[in-house]
Amino acid sequence: MFAWLLCLILVSEAWPVKCQYQQQQLIILAGQSNMAGRGGVTNDTRTNKLTWDGIVPPQCQPNPSILRLTAKLRWVLAHEPLHADIDVNKTNGVGPGLPFANAVLTKVPNFGVIGLVPCAIGGTNISQWRKGSSLYEQMIQRAQVALRGGGTIRAVLWYQGESDTVNLEDAKLYKERSDMFFTDLRSDLQSPLLPIIRVALASGEGPFIEIVRKAQLSSDLPNVRCVDAMGLPLEPDGLHLTTPAQVRLGEMMAHAFLQSIPSSIKTTSHSHSHSPPKFPHFISYFLILPLLTHLFWMILTFRY
Repeated sequence: MFAWLLCLILVSEAWPVKCQYQQQQLIILAGQSNMAGRGGVTNDTRTNKLTWDGIVPPQCQPNPSILRLTAKLRWVLAHEPLHADIDVNKTNGVGPGLPFANAVLTKVPNFGVIGLVPCAIGGTNISQWRKGSSLYEQMIQRAQVALRGGGTIRAVLWYQGESDTVNLEDAKLYKERSDMFFTDLRSDLQSPLLPIIRVALASGEGPFIEIVRKAQLSSDLPNVRCVDAMGLPLEPDGLHLTTPAQVRLGEMMAHAFLQSIPSSIKTTSHSHSHSPPKFPHFISYFLILPLLTHLFWMILTFRY
């Protein structure tokens, strides 16, 4: 009888972990290379190939309450580089996603489990993200898969525009195209006021950086907040943010995000728990099943 009671207690303890895991606070990461993460990526003079130095600062360390949706649409513990299996044709390093998530959890410890959905692809311009494009449809598909677990999309982090500084016409049309992209994205995600945290360029591939930056800084769409990356240190290539710059940017985006969401979300997320769950439910089941099996055999031995 005692063994059966213990089994019931263990099973009942597993269910709340599953429910908390399902109610993730989802964050979509989209854009081009600086969102995918190039912090710590430099050219190896010996091989003439880009390599990541592998340095992961404290603000980017894995956190049991931060998960990542892989290219195979599975949830795993998030770690750098977040876009390693998404932006597959490039060398990825540190980006703003993990420092963003860690900063949010530091400021709001009861925020809950954060599910990051990486979607950024290096070298892409805004036209490649228009509704109907492969990048757009892939992002929507990944967001829909992320939602199946019962979570809620809390924000889109968007860092893109370097490629649109090359051509004058692209730069002039950037505001119109990005506003349409945000509008379509919100419509397809059925969230008309979904917070969008965008980044104003720190660099560009062409001469028309200021035209694109002006478009980014002057958006009049509701609940679109802009974080200015200008002045943050760049890698030797003059285009990509360094690892410390990515950490700082992630923290800036976290601050803007927390200013954009209702205070009720900050205070009620998983309020029934004193702390976020330490493991996703599948890990909890993995640990508990051997114990249940052992108890089952104990019961059989006792009876016979």
